[in-house]
Amino acid sequence: MIKKASRKEARVKRHYRLRNKISGTSDCPRLCVFRSSRHIYAQIIDDTAGNTIAAASTMEKAVSAALKNTFNIEAAKAVGAAVAQKAAAKGVKAVVFDRGGYLYHGKVKALADSARAAGLEF
Repeated sequence: MIKKASRKEARVKRHYRLRNKISGTSDCPRLCVFRSSRHIYAQIIDDTAGNTIAAASTMEKAVSAALKNTFNIEAAKAVGAAVAQKAAAKGVKAVVFDRGGYLYHGKVKALADSARAAGLEF
């Protein structure tokens, strides 16, 4: 009997397939998104050096102060704008988007659109 993968295992498999195709460099780092049950996180990562250049999440007081809820589309927009602002301060202009195995709609799409609006190029 074949065991069906759980939702988390299926997402992780999708993420591995995605990561085989994309990688962040120092010129064009990777914008990685992770969603938990209560928060949303975004990191800009240089995979060649193994460094996190910038990160933002709804757990930060600066981001969550203006939010009523930490896991909705408005929260994702705030995280996208915050990570784009931190990236601009570090001199990052272009990134490769890593959706983390999630579908590109809803919160993930809102985060990406907000980061684009704040000045990041995908």
